[in-house]
Amino acid sequence: MHLSELVAVSPIDGRYAARTAPLREVFSEYALIRERVRVEVRWFIALAEHPDITELPPLPEKTKLGLLDLGELSIEDAEAVKKIERTTNHDVKAVEYFIKDKLMAFPEIANKLEFVHFACTSEDINNLSYGCMLSNYRRNVLLPSLDALIDKLRAFSHQHAAVPLLSRTHGQTASPSTLGKEFANVVARLERQRDTISKVVLLGKINGAVGNYNAHVAAYPSIDWPAFSNHFVSSLGLEFNPYTTQIEPHDCVAELFDAVSRFNVTLIDLCRDTWGYISLGYLSQKPVDGEIGSSTMPHKVNPIDFENAEGNLGLANAMFDHLSRKLPISRWQRDLTDSTVLRNLGVGAGYTAIAIASLEKGLGKLGVNEHALANDLNKAWEVLAEPIQTVMRRHDVPNAYEALKSLTRGNTMDEQSIRNFIKELKIPEDDKERLLALTPATYVGLAKSLAENI
Repeated sequence: MHLSELVAVSPIDGRYAARTAPLREVFSEYALIRERVRVEVRWFIALAEHPDITELPPLPEKTKLGLLDLGELSIEDAEAVKKIERTTNHDVKAVEYFIKDKLMAFPEIANKLEFVHFACTSEDINNLSYGCMLSNYRRNVLLPSLDALIDKLRAFSHQHAAVPLLSRTHGQTASPSTLGKEFANVVARLERQRDTISKVVLLGKINGAVGNYNAHVAAYPSIDWPAFSNHFVSSLGLEFNPYTTQIEPHDCVAELFDAVSRFNVTLIDLCRDTWGYISLGYLSQKPVDGEIGSSTMPHKVNPIDFENAEGNLGLANAMFDHLSRKLPISRWQRDLTDSTVLRNLGVGAGYTAIAIASLEKGLGKLGVNEHALANDLNKAWEVLAEPIQTVMRRHDVPNAYEALKSLTRGNTMDEQSIRNFIKELKIPEDDKERLLALTPATYVGLAKSLAENI
């Protein structure tokens, strides 16, 4: 059966394939093979450039460029590697054999094939390849998508900085805010997590079968292998990890995905709050021509984009959680349980991409029902109990809190009952006038400026 969106097992490559297409360049089997070839070729070049490895002399510039071109892997090249793997039943060894075959086209190094994969264990190549994949993902896919979403939310916050909103703590009416300030809260949280994501240090190692340079020293005892390895790993854009077993312990992978997971948790919170505001009628959704909200109720315009985003964020975090908990654990110097798990790095990333696309789509359809917002505020004069009792406290009026509690708790308040109470207060006239001028819609503190300044 030919693979298509209709027959894909996972919706990542099926129903939502268009949203996850950029990840194919980063996390696919092809991408993994390409990164392995790049690491192997660069290691070969690095060995040739070391002055103490005289058996492999420095390469002519033309040869070096030709080898680097091998890293620009075609799909046909990747298929050739997979064909070799069907015989070797070992994916990294298949890459080694593929490169050796390609090196035969360079007469000046055709007799130096044994320096391909020299002193390496498979995990030397794998950890660096995965590290480069994660670095590419963060730089080229993840951070740009997070920045675009944050910018969209920031613009919404600025646009609606002054629109008053009845707050609800414990689901009950509470001191008002503004719509823009509530979205500004989300922006501030996301910016912090985005900063954490960007600063996670991605590590790499190339120190042999159990992390001690055993084979390296056996072949070239005079070389400072830790320094050489440090330089090589750094040249790939990763930070050198000097202490490992056969595997780089993947702590940095866990740190990265934990940070992405926290970003996603904030988005889940946003989805649920936005869903609630749509339900209350505070936010509206622009109908899309031809779109159907319900198969039986023609009037429905459901918040499906926010529901879709929430569901996929949950799936993403479930995968991230498993990766974070499993990958740093390995029996003794090496077991293979991380190998199959690492091949799923793109799954959580895929669900995150699907969710962010849904969320952006939903935000693009949002409208603000200022009439509904104003109507609910006008029914909630009891929220002015807070400023009244606070001003009373300033002027040492005894039992201020208790007096307002007796007046408002469990009682229906309106403008007149609140104003009558204020008029009887024994406080300075200027404060009394200030309280009389307050309405639920104007009692928003610094919400407007806080939203504008995000």
